Amino acid sequence: MPDGRGGLWPRVVSCRVPSCRVVSHRVATPGGSGATRPSPPPALLLLLRAVPGRGPRRAALKCRPPPLPSLCPVPSRLFVRLSVCLSARRSPRGRQQPAGTMAAKSKDSKQPGCFGYPLSIFFIVINEFCERFSYYGMRAVLVLYFKYFLRWDDNFSTAIYHTFVALCYLTPILGALIADSWLGKFKTIVSLSIVYTIGQAVMAVSSINDLTDHNRDGTPDSIATHIALSMTGLILIALGTGGIKPCVSAFGGDQFEEHQEKQRSRFFSLFYLAINAGSLISTVITPILRAQQCGIHSKQQCYPLAFGVPAALMAVSLIVFVIGSRMYKKVQPQGNIMVQVCKCIGFAIKNRFRHRSKEYPKREHWLDWASEKYSKRLITQTKMVLKVLFLYIPLPMFWALFDQQGSRWTLQATTMDGNFGAIQIQPDQMQTVNPILIVIMVPVVDTVIYPLIKKCKINFTPLRKITVGMFLAGLAFIAAALVQLQIDKTLPVFPAAGQSQIKIINLGADNARVTFSPQNVDVTVEPLHGTDYRTFEISQLQYVVVASGSNNATLNATITSGDRYTLVVKNTMSDIAAQWLFDNVTSKPEEGKNLIRFINNLPQTVNVTMGDADFGELTPLSATNYSIFSGGRTDKIVVSTNANNCTATSNSLGFGGAYTIIINECSGNVAALNYSQDIPPNTVHMAWQIPQYFILTCGEVVFSVTGLEFSYSQAPSNMKSVLQAGWLLTVAVGNIIVLIVAGASKLSQQWAEYVLFAALLFAVCIIFAVMAYFYTYIDPNEIEAQLDEEEKQVKKDPDLQEKEEEKEVEAVSRM
Repeated sequence: MPDGRGGLWPRVVSCRVPSCRVVSHRVATPGGSGATRPSPPPALLLLLRAVPGRGPRRAALKCRPPPLPSLCPVPSRLFVRLSVCLSARRSPRGRQQPAGTMAAKSKDSKQPGCFGYPLSIFFIVINEFCERFSYYGMRAVLVLYFKYFLRWDDNFSTAIYHTFVALCYLTPILGALIADSWLGKFKTIVSLSIVYTIGQAVMAVSSINDLTDHNRDGTPDSIATHIALSMTGLILIALGTGGIKPCVSAFGGDQFEEHQEKQRSRFFSLFYLAINAGSLISTVITPILRAQQCGIHSKQQCYPLAFGVPAALMAVSLIVFVIGSRMYKKVQPQGNIMVQVCKCIGFAIKNRFRHRSKEYPKREHWLDWASEKYSKRLITQTKMVLKVLFLYIPLPMFWALFDQQGSRWTLQATTMDGNFGAIQIQPDQMQTVNPILIVIMVPVVDTVIYPLIKKCKINFTPLRKITVGMFLAGLAFIAAALVQLQIDKTLPVFPAAGQSQIKIINLGADNARVTFSPQNVDVTVEPLHGTDYRTFEISQLQYVVVASGSNNATLNATITSGDRYTLVVKNTMSDIAAQWLFDNVTSKPEEGKNLIRFINNLPQTVNVTMGDADFGELTPLSATNYSIFSGGRTDKIVVSTNANNCTATSNSLGFGGAYTIIINECSGNVAALNYSQDIPPNTVHMAWQIPQYFILTCGEVVFSVTGLEFSYSQAPSNMKSVLQAGWLLTVAVGNIIVLIVAGASKLSQQWAEYVLFAALLFAVCIIFAVMAYFYTYIDPNEIEAQLDEEEKQVKKDPDLQEKEEEKEVEAVSRM
């Protein structure tokens, strides 16, 4: 019962143990006094701290006979019996529970499972799928949004795009610091996911054309408002997606027990599968959503829908993750470990530099020079982290090649044929090959390839897997170089300085003979046909003679250096009509698009439309300018005269070509057309890219999935997210390497650049293989358990603590 000074009267609780008896006693409180008791042995005090007390009451141990602590030994059996005795006080009925019952109870308190896996990981996998759908779906249409909505040019759009991507892979460091030293992984994921969702919503709002279109003319009146909202949204998205990147995979790994190594390994494969499934589906769906027409006052490409659906998926991701909250195993943060690590490294370097003289004895590791100020645990964990980070140094080169799928390989696809029979594949859609192959290859490699290698008694360690992945990525770029060589053979050759190229189109009913003088080069052109481009030296071409039927004409060669021209000729029976047309095309159309123009071969003026493009009025024997059309499709052509309208369906013109369509007749509501090919379409099929995608995907499976697992398995318990962030940081560095190498190489041939990147990766692969050979795998849990045991021993034996302190003092005095 309470005493008058706020304390409690003693209450005796006894437990029979050899030579000892547990009693409770009153401890003096402020303003009061209490009887002094003999100090119990430190080892037993450690156990008795577990006894729950209320207010200032404590439990102590009084040993009989109590002459010296050493006379009251504490064998292991005593610890067990004391633990059972003390647990009896916590029992609801106050009865002692057998140890076996307690063990069973502990076993029953495990997380709910499904097929041998913690049930919580399924929430994490679904969360990752939705988040990746959100991120890649938004990113798929981002450049087009910059170019066509914000009206930025290609270079600026590309620069902002890559800045955003780089920021997404730099912010994981911040997320890891927050998770490991402040909020913990769970709260960090929830908090930054909220930021992420807000950012996606802001992006969707920023793309609403009617938001500032007050005059309803179809264009925003205040583009600055949309830019400000867009940049705010992208910063929030980069902070959110980057911040949770290192936390989600590490948080998933935390859900497994130590004996579930096999399940944890397969979880990382399943986790990576969810990433690529979300990426695959989103990159197919969001471009379709963008192509829709929407708007209140005017119809525009539906960017709000393309950004809104990813925003909704991010909200779903957050909700699913929160629903599983009660099932998660949550590891509490253990302080600002990154700052401590940096200070520990800095002190070790500074201390070693101070004592660089030979009179000071060497230490086993340079970090041991921090032992005068920092604990053995921190030094040991820092050694583990630096050991892994050192292995990360060569890894960015892999990502330098891998991330070129979205740049160099996509540009390569723009010079290829995407006709797959009933399906026309756009060049940027070839990127979906990677996630498709990932979905297929991850389970195949995990359930077939790895077990087969194991049966062959090959020790395929994680670092060997990473080495093989890097080697495969290099082979993929060799394959890309071989494809590029075939593409280069089909590319048109444009005129150099001092040269000009001329093609001839005969619009008449008779053959036409064209003579280029003074070179006396004769070319005969059949009716309604054209020639290929011929190259002439400007200095050696002065005039052209055209003869057709019984008529002929002489034209001055009014051409300039480095340009292309079309000479249109027609025998009108009374004379020769001839005209120079300037072909303002000096490069192959980009992104697999086609360039199309029309020539009017009718005696009257016509108006021409093709699809949604209106070419306007066209006088006889005149030509329109080139207009850009998407490749691999057909469009409706309408030719309108004063008398009637004629229609026709264009040919399927493939990808990357330039064409002149000649209007020869308009009768019976049907237009008669002829096609002249100015630039040939892409003839190397996109299917030839599949082998390089397959090889690179195989490399990604053994490299990236293994890297995630390796980073987790080799990290100390309080720094797993930091190593995950370090792994992701290699991606950002890889993108920087692309800019440096591509800018410094100055290679004019694309195939040569592919070979250069492959050679660099092969060299780095050899270096990494050597580093991996000397790497010794560790078990962080075992090392930390040994540290825990040593700390317990120090607490049990004060003399041991004093000895350690004396050693430190002696070491300092020697310095």
